[in-house]
Amino acid sequence: MKKIVTLLLVVVTGGLLTTVSAVESVPLKSLRGDVPLTEEPKPPEMQNDQKDHPVEARSYVQQPPLIPHTIRDYRITAEHNKCMECHSWARYREFGATKISMTHFKDRTGTDTATVSPLRYFCTQCHAPQTDAQPLVENTFKPIKSIQPAK
Repeated sequence: MKKIVTLLLVVVTGGLLTTVSAVESVPLKSLRGDVPLTEEPKPPEMQNDQKDHPVEARSYVQQPPLIPHTIRDYRITAEHNKCMECHSWARYREFGATKISMTHFKDRTGTDTATVSPLRYFCTQCHAPQTDAQPLVENTFKPIKSIQPAK
């Protein structure tokens, strides 16, 4: 039995060493560029939010919708949520906005509530403004065909 366990350890360890060696040979590239960790890098320029842009198609199921307008000066605090001025069920028609989803009125246990759940109150945790920024890293993601608009 000891011989079998020893043999297995040698085989597994040898395989791990080969894997680690292969990973170590790939050079790492940081988004910080050549700036050392002891220095503060220059922040990237802020992207311009697209103003009143048509809503983009979603790329995957359960993707939160992107925000099709600028939110640069919006503030969301415990006392006030600027997004609710237009997207609340009481006022969305007045502004021609999309009303917030029923899922935003469920608590941790899935129980329906009369107000927006604290879990969903801070909109920008999930929703991001549309922008024409280029990806920071190479990306080969392809959206699923079943949710793409017909051309």
